[in-house]
Amino acid sequence: MRGKPSTSYQRRPGRLSAETVIVALVLSATLLLGQTPSVAPSNLTEGAKVFAQRCAGCHGADARGTDRGPALAGSRRVSARSIQKLRDVIHNGIAGSGMPPFDLPAQELDALAALVHSLNAPAAENTVPGDSAAGERFFLGKGECASCHMACGKGKPIGPDISNVGRDMTVDQIREALLQPSAHVTSGYELVTVQLRDGKSIRGFARSQSNFDIRLQDLEGRFHLLQEGQISAIRDEKQSLMTPVKASPEELQDLIAYLSRLTGVKPGVPAAAHGPEGSGIDFSRILDPRPGDWPSYNGKLSGNRYSELTQINTTNVNKLLVKWVFSVPLWKQLLPDTAYFIENMRYFGLEVTPIVADGIMYVTGPHQAFALDALTGRQIWEYSRPRTPGLVGDASLGTNRGMAILRDKVFMVTDDAHLIALNRTTGKLVWEAVMPDEPQHYGSTVAPLVVKDMVIAGVSGADWGIRGFIAAYKASTGERVWRFWTIPSKGEPGYETWKGKDPVFGGGSTWLTGTYDPETDTLYWPTANPFPDSDDRDRPGDNLFTNCILALDPGTGKLKWHYQFTPHDVRDWDAAQPPVLVDARYRGQDRKLLLHADRNGFFYVLDRTNGQILLAEKFVKRLTWASGIGPDGRPQLLPEGDVSCPENATNWNSTAFSPVTRLYYVMALEKCVVKLSPGSWKTEHPQEEPGKKYLRALDIESGKVVWEKPQIGPAEGKRNTGVLATAGGVVFYGDPNGDFVAVDERDGKVLWHFPANGESKASPMTYAVGGKQFVALAVGPNIMCFGLP
Repeated sequence: MRGKPSTSYQRRPGRLSAETVIVALVLSATLLLGQTPSVAPSNLTEGAKVFAQRCAGCHGADARGTDRGPALAGSRRVSARSIQKLRDVIHNGIAGSGMPPFDLPAQELDALAALVHSLNAPAAENTVPGDSAAGERFFLGKGECASCHMACGKGKPIGPDISNVGRDMTVDQIREALLQPSAHVTSGYELVTVQLRDGKSIRGFARSQSNFDIRLQDLEGRFHLLQEGQISAIRDEKQSLMTPVKASPEELQDLIAYLSRLTGVKPGVPAAAHGPEGSGIDFSRILDPRPGDWPSYNGKLSGNRYSELTQINTTNVNKLLVKWVFSVPLWKQLLPDTAYFIENMRYFGLEVTPIVADGIMYVTGPHQAFALDALTGRQIWEYSRPRTPGLVGDASLGTNRGMAILRDKVFMVTDDAHLIALNRTTGKLVWEAVMPDEPQHYGSTVAPLVVKDMVIAGVSGADWGIRGFIAAYKASTGERVWRFWTIPSKGEPGYETWKGKDPVFGGGSTWLTGTYDPETDTLYWPTANPFPDSDDRDRPGDNLFTNCILALDPGTGKLKWHYQFTPHDVRDWDAAQPPVLVDARYRGQDRKLLLHADRNGFFYVLDRTNGQILLAEKFVKRLTWASGIGPDGRPQLLPEGDVSCPENATNWNSTAFSPVTRLYYVMALEKCVVKLSPGSWKTEHPQEEPGKKYLRALDIESGKVVWEKPQIGPAEGKRNTGVLATAGGVVFYGDPNGDFVAVDERDGKVLWHFPANGESKASPMTYAVGGKQFVALAVGPNIMCFGLP
């Protein structure tokens, strides 16, 4: 709105009458764009009168702009401003732009701002004429729109996803995009042709580009991650791939009506099946990963972080260099000012394990997901959403441990315990399942697990009294297939183990990713502590199915068997440690084993076909609560004293078993606590030694410590790290001081270290791209990737 403020505007030759301007603007704001429900017609009329008197001379009678002032209708810049901000601009002007302040009565300012806002209101806020059902049929059929675009899970992810176009664009902008698609090309979908040095050329979208490389999506939806040395020339085509829509006036209006109603994927509404499922990473590639891929949380569904890659080995690991760093923009997710946050923020950092398939890495942050070029760390796409207020526990910190992948989708949980599917080409939401029936104190931090055609995930919140469960969902639509409650209802097996009050909110979180055995078709999932965790006065009994490993039928969720590591837990000893599945010759027999180092201080070897205990041996030196595990599988309790050991012998981070050394590697903590009264614990008894961490290698036949590597540095807080073992003979881990370390799997001798100088709470992984092996770890807010020169 440029020009001098005036109480009377002098008519120029050829200027439209005020009445014409009013009619044009009111028609534009109501009949053509549809009436914005929040703005009364009388207010629009009043605003149009003021506009005709004050603004039309510069901005045009139809608000489309003139040579004296920019367009105010259908403006992407103006549409980003609220009514209040528009009111402030009108009242205060824009210094240096030619737009003076307008000292108008408050009623006129309000009406004028409302009118300008209505001319830029999202299409979804308007009642748009046309038959939206007919428009959808045109989109999916005759118009062939779905051959390039996805809308709420329907269509193909070649061009931009338009699931939320009704909120992102005005009606005029939608119309322009259909009729003049090259007028505004969506960022990341600029059309280019890349000429390669080998003489070939690839045409597609420059999804992201730097001075040294380009992430190119071809017209079939495949990614080409190209380096400077491969490229001869890049030609920008300066136009959209999309051609103007071919439709009758009625078909065009119906299509606009349909698009205007697209306001995003709705939580809890399964995705509609439309045509065959997308291609990509099928389950066979997750079950038996290609060399170099890391397609699930632990690399393999067995949960054993042991990689067959050997390029990095004991002879050259000392040459490792930083290859790239990707920083997750945590500033985008402001953290809450809560006591829990203040207590834990000093240990804050990513807990994600990246997954890698087809040269693309997928990582998560607080309510964020990213696709990266695994060779360079360059970002391809980002998905983010606002944090959920009012949560508790680690979910309130935005903790997220990673993603799963299947076919054309990647999956992650949200802080408020929703399971979501993103298209892996576009990063846009396909479906969103609400896992709990009621919010309560549910959260989720787990990396989902894909089994067959299902995505399986768990929940957190046991310390605040939720009723835990594991649930499976159809990967294609998000429909729930089954749910297993870790706290049984009256009449269900296990209910009798709660002798006190009805265990409606008994805890039993499921916040760590489980494992899967295809030969026995069994899903194994660990569970957390009962509620209240230390005050047991109202819950006598074993409190099933807390602190358990559950063996479930993945098709139905039915329980096959269970084993409870700590019956009637009063020390917050979640069994949320990795259940590692290993096939090995054990004590003279070929056995299917499950290896598990528990917080309670015992290392267990189970026959995973039936839950039989083959070994239970302590792996910490100080263990005061039990003398051992009896033949019946129950702990042989010792009299309680003031001091209880261990505090937590280990935690949720990854462990690994090497078939070469037949050793199981785990980060252990030697630390005790003093008990004050029911429901109250504190750390560090004055007479006790400070806690200390050790990387330990356990013989699975005897449970004895074969070697250990003491860790200098703080033992308190959430400085936990997992381990990775490789066929190169190297074990990787992050130490308490922020170093990333490689040791010899045979004796623990340090072979290499890098001072990353950040909190390491995650677990390392390894992958290969272009014939080169890399090792990656989340450190603080960064994904750090290492490789050989």
